[in-house]
Amino acid sequence: MPASVPVSSLICIPEFEKAARSALSRMTWDYYRSGADAERTLRENVRAYRRWEIHYRVLVDVSLRDLSTSVLGIPVSMPILIAPTAYHRLAHPDGELATARAAAEAGTIYTLSTLATTSIEDVARVSQGPLWFQLYVHKDRELTQSLVARAEAAGFQAIVLTVDTPVLGRRIRDVRNGFGLPAGLVMANLVDAAGMAGIQSSSALARYIASRHDASLTWRDVEWLRGMTRLPVLLKGIVRPDDALRAVDAGAAGIVVSNHGARQLDGAPATLDVLPRIVDAVAGRVPVLVDGGIRWGSDVLKALALGARAVMIGRPVLWGLAVGGSAGVRSVLEIFREELSTAMALAGCSSIETIDRSLVEKRVR
Repeated sequence: MPASVPVSSLICIPEFEKAARSALSRMTWDYYRSGADAERTLRENVRAYRRWEIHYRVLVDVSLRDLSTSVLGIPVSMPILIAPTAYHRLAHPDGELATARAAAEAGTIYTLSTLATTSIEDVARVSQGPLWFQLYVHKDRELTQSLVARAEAAGFQAIVLTVDTPVLGRRIRDVRNGFGLPAGLVMANLVDAAGMAGIQSSSALARYIASRHDASLTWRDVEWLRGMTRLPVLLKGIVRPDDALRAVDAGAAGIVVSNHGARQLDGAPATLDVLPRIVDAVAGRVPVLVDGGIRWGSDVLKALALGARAVMIGRPVLWGLAVGGSAGVRSVLEIFREELSTAMALAGCSSIETIDRSLVEKRVR
């Protein structure tokens, strides 16, 4: 469904969200937008950023701002990466290809989902930028190994292991809508797996997750995964300091503080609220990233001040894709970049390295 508003007229992420709602079918909008059960955690992910205030510095030379940084040794133009999200071709015919192109143009990392509607190889062919691959471990370990091997062969630079999905969280809107992929769309990286041709409804997807995803995944399997690839492995879905420490001890190269966009366990903590404790526990041994609820450049500043090496954005990218394809995603990324640059200037920060915890305090009222 075409967007009714030109990308150039949209000046902030909430405006992209509103335009995407008009551009998408009800079923697709609900799938992208919804959280688990009563959606308490979905709301708290966003509200958490309102609970922190920026105590800005003054009389600092901020005439030039440097937003560049690196993550796992990969240089990026800004500390804003693209999180893995499924089924981009629901939003736009070019799907993940459009997202990958936009990420490369913006000089940042795109993380491709296992449940992409475009294959690992096709995304690698169109992207000139750094790519990571998000992995679900399947009961079929040969299938899992093949996904990792394909990503490595295609030039992806890290594996992001999702650890918070032993079973699929219940998204009530998807159940009510009978969510399913329309004819012609498939989970492109799994098309050769037995039974994949029939995954076209929410109930079928739930059955697939239950039958194929490995709910017995443990810390031992992190070591197994590390042993099969030369790529660094990040663990995505950590919300506890003790789990963060176990991740580091198991050899994780990085941690993504995430509650799966509030789509798994309703009642889980907002990611920003737990970020400082995890950063303190890890104590610089590996980079800590965070996702969930980020809608403004000032949100990015707050996350960086609380110790995140970078943030990962999910839904805003889908909104940009729905509104304008690759140009829409690029516009979303540039809005975040400009808002972060402005927030840094107003907070007295000339570079990412000058952002520290002294900049933020949690409201007591």
